Amino acid sequence: MVKGVLLDLSGVLYDGDTAIPGGAEAVARLRGAGLPVRFLTNSTRAPRRVLLEKLSGMGFDLKESELFTPASAACALLREDGLRPHLLIHPDLEEDFDGIDRGDGAVVVGDAGSYFSFDTLNAAFRVLMRGARFYALAANRSFRDADGELSMDAGAFVAALEYASGSEAQVLGKPALAFFAAALEDMGVAAEDAVMVGDDVESDVSGALTAGLGQAVLVRTGKYREGDEDRGDPAPS
Repeated sequence: MVKGVLLDLSGVLYDGDTAIPGGAEAVARLRGAGLPVRFLTNSTRAPRRVLLEKLSGMGFDLKESELFTPASAACALLREDGLRPHLLIHPDLEEDFDGIDRGDGAVVVGDAGSYFSFDTLNAAFRVLMRGARFYALAANRSFRDADGELSMDAGAFVAALEYASGSEAQVLGKPALAFFAAALEDMGVAAEDAVMVGDDVESDVSGALTAGLGQAVLVRTGKYREGDEDRGDPAPS
């Protein structure tokens, strides 16, 4: 029996700057049925503030505390371990790291977009070679861009740094077990009683099922491509 719902954002609730028809109404129906809902995103270009404003402007009803982002998870981990990070992220995301002093105790990589370059990657590589910890906000292969086409996500750049440095990145967003667990704990729902809804068969769906969630639903919007349902391991519910 489903007792809680986890929802991806991009590709599930909206595409680019356009709300997916019926999304806000679906969230309202879930709440009306008494189900707790949390929103989990691997988006690492837009800061938390902008995501909340975007969702609110599209008619989605949510509290700030119901949104779980990789940047928030990173800040909590950095504070807990007393680490000062070298950030390789999009400048727009910088505000989510306000209050975190910069240093070379860890390398944090997000979707820097056009700010990925040899110089920025090499700077991060050199910090890793000095023994820094390696955190990836997310490591998705692709995302559906504003023009409707798929674009490279941060995963390829994370893989490049892993190959060059010999260090394996700890992924902080989906499909990390801790990321799902934080949202489940916040809802007070056991993993086997929860369902994840997403458009990424690897991070959202297979990731959730591997993390112990009872069900995971793959939508046919966003980055979904025909046949994705057959590429998941575990397969979508």
